[in-house]
Amino acid sequence: QVYLVESGGGLVQAGESLRLSCRTSGINFKIARMNWYRQAPGKQREFVAAITSDGSTNYTHSVKGRFTISRNNAWNTVFLRMDSLEPEDTADYYCQTTWKSIDCWGRGTQVTVSS
Repeated sequence: QVYLVESGGGLVQAGESLRLSCRTSGINFKIARMNWYRQAPGKQREFVAAITSDGSTNYTHSVKGRFTISRNNAWNTVFLRMDSLEPEDTADYYCQTTWKSIDCWGRGTQVTVSS
């Protein structure tokens, strides 16, 4: 069974930072590409950031320079460091990976940024 468990969300003010974590089990984490998505109220889920097994990263344009994705293979955990948060970053954030051709998602963690 694959489990992805996000944590670290909360309520912050604009300009502040948060670090999200996604702890995984049931996959060979070392070789997995890990992604973060988010879904704002009333909007479709959107890609935020990705990190491959070799540490290459990719970000959606709106978070480049503010968010940093990283991974700790010893802990089977992927992180999303979010700096200079803006009200537009308010959303539920989800960890995702594709394992054995199956899309696996966590239950999400809520991030609210007040202005």
